[in-house]
Amino acid sequence: MNSYNYNDLLKKVQDNIESKPVSDDRFNLPKAEIFYEGNTSVIKNFDKISDAVNREADEILKFLLGGLGTAGERSGSRVIFQGKIRAESIQGKLMDYINNYVICSECGKPDTHLVKRGRNTLVRCDACGAIRPLKSQKRSIEKPSIILKEGSSYDVIIKDIGKKGDGVAFHGKFIIYVPGAIKGSLVKVKIEKISGTVAFARPVES
Repeated sequence: MNSYNYNDLLKKVQDNIESKPVSDDRFNLPKAEIFYEGNTSVIKNFDKISDAVNREADEILKFLLGGLGTAGERSGSRVIFQGKIRAESIQGKLMDYINNYVICSECGKPDTHLVKRGRNTLVRCDACGAIRPLKSQKRSIEKPSIILKEGSSYDVIIKDIGKKGDGVAFHGKFIIYVPGAIKGSLVKVKIEKISGTVAFARPVES
């Protein structure tokens, strides 16, 4: 019969146990790099954020515009919002998007994609296979209370000058770009094109 020393047995057991490092699987959203240009708020690294969450940049922007209640547009790797918006508000809305559209409610991982089931959009996790519906977003996306129409004329006040030299006016939630306008002036403009909540106009004679 073989005899074993207790310490030798303990060492043998410890040597056979696979030591696994504890990993942190929590998803860390890249922090939005925010700065201000005139009366606008800019996310400098918006492309990196959309890449990190594996979602279309335009879909994230649509969510943010509704949640923040402002107009905005993509410009290369950046996103430009009208108005000076607190960085905490922007970061908070980004996290709302992540929690609703990206993170799996079962395993907490970001390895998900969106699937359509009839009229419903679901979040499917590639890591654990869980499927959940999106939370209600009735409060997130609001229709502008004032509607602009292409071909119609409006009196607007030029509040600012854009980076390309165009005058910038606001009409409800719409931002209107007017070439050649002077800041502070009252201008009658004709709307030539509307894209989302951004409109392009030309001055007309009263």
